Amino acid sequence: MDFAAAFTRDPQAAPYPVRCDATAAAAFAVLAAVLALTVDDGRRPDLLGWALLLAAHVPLAWRRKAPMPVLLAVVACVAPYHALDYMHLAPIPASMTALYTVASTGRPRRTVLVGLTVTSVTLTIQLVVNPHEMVELLRVSGWVIAMLVFGASIRLYRQLVAGVMERAEREAEGKVVEERLRIARDLHDLLAHSITLIGVQTSVAAHVLVATPDRLDREALARALDEIAETCRDARAEVRTTLDVLRAAPEGPLPDLASLPDLVRTSGADLTVRTGTTKVPAAVGAAAYRIVQESLTNAVRHGGGRGADMRVDVGLVEEVLTVRVTNGGGVAGQGGAGASGAFGDVGGDGGSGGDGDGGGGVLGPGLAGGAGYGILGMRERARSVGGTLSAGPREGGGFEVSARLPLVIKEVAV
Repeated sequence: MDFAAAFTRDPQAAPYPVRCDATAAAAFAVLAAVLALTVDDGRRPDLLGWALLLAAHVPLAWRRKAPMPVLLAVVACVAPYHALDYMHLAPIPASMTALYTVASTGRPRRTVLVGLTVTSVTLTIQLVVNPHEMVELLRVSGWVIAMLVFGASIRLYRQLVAGVMERAEREAEGKVVEERLRIARDLHDLLAHSITLIGVQTSVAAHVLVATPDRLDREALARALDEIAETCRDARAEVRTTLDVLRAAPEGPLPDLASLPDLVRTSGADLTVRTGTTKVPAAVGAAAYRIVQESLTNAVRHGGGRGADMRVDVGLVEEVLTVRVTNGGGVAGQGGAGASGAFGDVGGDGGSGGDGDGGGGVLGPGLAGGAGYGILGMRERARSVGGTLSAGPREGGGFEVSARLPLVIKEVAV
């Protein structure tokens, strides 16, 4: 039997409570009969005494279903049994069990009232039967109080365990929600980046076919189609890896700084990595990768295609990983006075991002029709590892995304 589980679980939620309690009541009745026949602690029970003694054990079968009525029924049988000076030790196990059940399942106020009432009844009976034995009075009262305190302690312990388990369940649910948000961000970043590159590469292939049909550059066309196929394969592999998490399959490795060369190669950007031999935590490396990926996606989408003077610089400054993605000034769209650039609008007055509507770009929902979650997503990425991110137009034209990601991840307040 698992005694720890018996003490910590809700007694009213235990399996087969009546059957288990009936078995325990029968065992207590046998013990009471043995004590009544062997212990010299009063008169030997006669027919009435045996009837009262055995009847006191019958209600115990329902002690977890109805603690107070069971206690009253036990007291109704035990009180006259003691008053007639039968063997006093025999019904003690049944009486203590009923008291413990009330104390372990009821409120503190009810436990105190029951303790005062039972103690008063016990002392009254003891004064009638043995008025000169003060030590016996104190002993009986002490047993009653001790059993009530024990039951109340078990109740408090169960409440403590239940609170700990509930808090652990809430934390586990929060982790699940956090993981699903991470997966959603990964899928958004991956699909947006891959689809944008496929669109640009398809445009290049179409240009080769249409612009100069008499001088068809088969090598350039083949290269563009190969890049489309490679991008599709990479996207399919990353989507499969991400979805494996949802299927509870082992999670594949997170993208990190070592994956940056392949990423920037497909975008035509210049890459500089200055981290030396310093070990970058996996979460920080994944956040940096996703920030670079989203920045390059926005640059390709709004900055006129691949290689539009894009630069990626990753370095270390005093235990902080710095990520800087710049664009040399591609035109983002037609528009008003908002600050626009190759990464989309960051919220000017009626300025335009990549789609020509005021307040467009990739700032977030509610701006240009279906603009997406680009900059907000990158800021959330940085914030998830305790870092910061800024994005805005550069002096002299162009756009810049800059992030600072500490290598020691701190707890982020929600």
